[in-house]
Amino acid sequence: MDKFEKLKKTLLTLLMCVIGILFMSPFIWMISASMKPEADVFIYPIQWIPKHWHVIENYKEVWSTNFPLYYWNSIKVTVCTTALSVLLSSMAAYSFSKIKFRGRNVIFILVLVIYMIPSQAILVPQFLLFRWVGLFDSHFGLILLGSFSVLGTFMLRQFYLGIHEEYMESARIDGAGHFRIFWSICTPLVKPAIATYAILRFIWTWNDYQNPLIFLRTKTLFTLPLGIQSFADLNGNFYSLIMAASVSAIVPLLIIFIIGQKQVIEGISMGGVKG
Repeated sequence: MDKFEKLKKTLLTLLMCVIGILFMSPFIWMISASMKPEADVFIYPIQWIPKHWHVIENYKEVWSTNFPLYYWNSIKVTVCTTALSVLLSSMAAYSFSKIKFRGRNVIFILVLVIYMIPSQAILVPQFLLFRWVGLFDSHFGLILLGSFSVLGTFMLRQFYLGIHEEYMESARIDGAGHFRIFWSICTPLVKPAIATYAILRFIWTWNDYQNPLIFLRTKTLFTLPLGIQSFADLNGNFYSLIMAASVSAIVPLLIIFIIGQKQVIEGISMGGVKG
């Protein structure tokens, strides 16, 4: 039985490794293509390790355009949106889980109903509203657009519900109000869940193509997804340069995930225990 279990685990591990390699192969090809001269990109069979290296030339060509400006725009919008979204979602989650007020459940159901509406269905009203209030074609408007997340509120609410009331009662006895309880008692206890949502929010905002496409018109305000599209329109026949731009665009996502992967695992573990 022990030998059978060991064989089963070995085969399962090998299967997962093969599946992992298959999922990683497009990413590996993208990195490889970004380091080749254009003539070697589509050579068959695929040269996973370039015979002729063209790294400095490709990346220099990409970064000599408006790419640094698009990069800065994405960093600014993504960081501000993530910070504001985490704060608002955490406060809303705490309110819906720990503050008792009339109509709380009804309001929360209405919030969930909003999540069921496809984002494409409300693009026109959002567009008209933003033009009316003067937030169209601005980073501030784009940040406000992504600052509230129904999914973030729902996700964090489940973790706040898992905090025992004894902690809050002890804080109230010491004279703490709701803001002090939220900031000093409850939020540190759900920090892995908040970190998990922050990473997800960062990735969603960084990769967002739809909202910048609709709500930005000035080219100097473009974020990376629009910037890469603009770069591809100018360099459509040079796939090595497009791959170099794509690799540059995903570097912050890899850094954020590597830094926060421990918190993500803890957040998933917390959810599994509470479930």
